[in-house]
Amino acid sequence: MNLRQLEFFRMLADTQHMTHAAKLLNTTQPNLSHSMSELEKELDAQLFEKKGRNIQLTKYGKFFYTYVSTALEELAKGERALKELVSPEKGLIDFGFIYTAGSFLAPMLMKEFSTSSGNEQIRFNLFQGNSSDMTDLLLKEDVDLAITSKLNENPQLNYEILTEQEIVLVVPLDHPLAKNDSISLKETSDYPFVYFNKRSGLRPHIDKMLVAASINPTIVCEVEEDHTMLGFVAHGYGIALMPKIPSISSYTVKTITLDDNFFPRYIYLATKKDHFLSPAALRFKNFIVPFAQNMFYK
Repeated sequence: MNLRQLEFFRMLADTQHMTHAAKLLNTTQPNLSHSMSELEKELDAQLFEKKGRNIQLTKYGKFFYTYVSTALEELAKGERALKELVSPEKGLIDFGFIYTAGSFLAPMLMKEFSTSSGNEQIRFNLFQGNSSDMTDLLLKEDVDLAITSKLNENPQLNYEILTEQEIVLVVPLDHPLAKNDSISLKETSDYPFVYFNKRSGLRPHIDKMLVAASINPTIVCEVEEDHTMLGFVAHGYGIALMPKIPSISSYTVKTITLDDNFFPRYIYLATKKDHFLSPAALRFKNFIVPFAQNMFYK
């Protein structure tokens, strides 16, 4: 049994006329007759019976017709849906991004892309998490592209630099360090830290910064994302090193520039090397990489 046989069966059942069905199917009457005979042999059931010059379904044919019609309709719906998913103009993009990209970078790039001519009907399915989450989602092919940091050189992933993210110190407004607009890391050594947890892509980067400054931080609590960190800092739990993101201004904290921020923190667009990118996803990738690089590295 094959798809063509089922299409022949449905058409013959709908028209109840062998010659007319063969013409609509763009085949010969003998070919159609042979195909139905083989189908009946395989099913071990008579599907059609003669009625004058026409034919009609037997009770077994009527029973089978319900399932064939439903199956063919579902296949047609699936074909239409898949074509829409991969359409360059109407596709769906599974797009992931780390927490720090959620307040500005990801929405900005999506808006610039979506308002560009020809992209207005492309839709997005969004995923957010830390860099470990993004790596997992890319490797499982749950996302097509992800804005992320690079935890390590994973041989299955491609990384393209989008921008550099400045790391700053945030402290409560009434903290002794709040009088400073800039500071060296050594001056933070006496104070407890609110810190990113070990799944965060920022954790190894900030560890590296503090090791270079010969600081062994006292960590009072570990969190997963930026806004939780800002909330704890604002309530006096400690100070924190984090990316300079626009939403810092929404919290009662002081942002202090680092004098010795010698390790650049890059943000990448990552894709899986052997993962098929739909035309819409490829279009998005080819748009945002040069757009971000031109915007941030003029």
